[in-house]
Amino acid sequence: MKKIIKIGMMMALFFAFTPIAISAEANEHLEDEVIYDIVVDRFNNMNQENSEKVDVDDPYAYHGGDLQGITVKLDELKSLGFTTISLSPVMENADNGFHGYWIEDHFKVENEFGTMEDLQELIDKAHEREMKVILEFVPNYIAASHPITTDNKAWIDESEKIDKEVAPWLEEAVALNQELPEVQNYLKEVADYWIDETEIDGFKIHEVDKAEPSFLENFTGHLKEKNPDFILIGTLSEASVEMNEKAMAGLDFVENNKLQEVMAHVFANEDEPVSHIYTTWEETGKQPGLISIDDKFKKRFTHQFTEEGRNLVTAWKLALTYIYTTPGVPFIYQGSEIPMYGEKYPETQVLMQFNSGEPELKEYYTRISSLREQFSALRLGDFEVVATDQGMSVFKRSYKDETVYVAINNDTESRVVELTDIDSNVQLRGVLEDNLVRENKNGEYKIGIPRESSEVYVVEDETGLNWIFILPMVVVFVLFVAAVIYLSRKQKQINQQETK
Repeated sequence: MKKIIKIGMMMALFFAFTPIAISAEANEHLEDEVIYDIVVDRFNNMNQENSEKVDVDDPYAYHGGDLQGITVKLDELKSLGFTTISLSPVMENADNGFHGYWIEDHFKVENEFGTMEDLQELIDKAHEREMKVILEFVPNYIAASHPITTDNKAWIDESEKIDKEVAPWLEEAVALNQELPEVQNYLKEVADYWIDETEIDGFKIHEVDKAEPSFLENFTGHLKEKNPDFILIGTLSEASVEMNEKAMAGLDFVENNKLQEVMAHVFANEDEPVSHIYTTWEETGKQPGLISIDDKFKKRFTHQFTEEGRNLVTAWKLALTYIYTTPGVPFIYQGSEIPMYGEKYPETQVLMQFNSGEPELKEYYTRISSLREQFSALRLGDFEVVATDQGMSVFKRSYKDETVYVAINNDTESRVVELTDIDSNVQLRGVLEDNLVRENKNGEYKIGIPRESSEVYVVEDETGLNWIFILPMVVVFVLFVAAVIYLSRKQKQINQQETK
């Protein structure tokens, strides 16, 4: 009898945990990428020989992160779902230019970070893992100690005033006059050098809104002519709150500061309507830009919501669901997966704390990035809000024959919304929390989720009762009951014989 019970339990477990196959299209779009943004000096110190200028007690000095330190962490980054890493500027800098913006030599790797061979090894190892590497390119500024400032004084734009209060990391920098053809040609020469010397996959161009429009258009056009698949993304200065046509010239994607600001505010505060983010997305032109909530210069998101007393894992899960399921490219600043704190620069740029973190949060990075990869609609689909109830909103994404609904409840109470524009004879299957929504007698699909939670629903044909799952369970149960009856009767016969 024990053997029968054991067999029944094993069969039940087998059918209960048989995975459901989910189809995925081949990656053909930049929207397929999930980018991890790294400050090289503040990531991981692997080679101690390059640490002669390191002083971890000085927040404005080098802290030892290097290219080899990134290479050894590639597997960990890939396991979290990142497909591309973006490196802060690696060119040779003036003393204490750990951030990379005080460039003294455009044609050398900063010694504190390693060598050109270290950079190429990082790129090779990333490519072996089907990951891409992009470098931050700084076209607007050089260090005040750069030879250009004495050899080509006319190249310096004396009219450009750098606000040290807004951008303290540029206090030792001067601006280039990009209107000059000589400067434009020089910067194209620098870009060509790094492309020809390495196998990088793209550039993240620093503060594209500060660049001369004619230069930016000429520069990006040159690079795209050289390689149409070369990735070109851009960051904006802190003074620029939203994207514009000037900033987008020839670029694949640009960050959206205004969207980032609103997103951080909504998810840092419970009961804030998620619909506010969607409204901001509409107001900024519905551009599918770089979707981020954290960066190296502003107050870190974790710091922001902790001040509001919000739970760490809860706030990040809600934010990541939005970032990974809405139009654009997720752009995650290093340490967000741990997550790390920091109120302002340079506190927002400290060495990674690899020995800390929340396992549940890291697991969620893997899950949500996997969903984004599996469902094309989450990367490429149309995007619209279809229902809202106070802090909860439901978004619809459709691509070809695939439709996905994303429900995010930022409220402190459970919320329910009704959808009526869905065809009959289908069901909504939750892939995060395994929820199931079917049409009621009024032709409505009611989506209800608990407070401060989210769910992603895929639309599929209604299967009714899942007989593929149920039938084996019924058979196991019948066999189990039959075995019990048989053994009971057998035992009764034995007892009767013993009493005679």
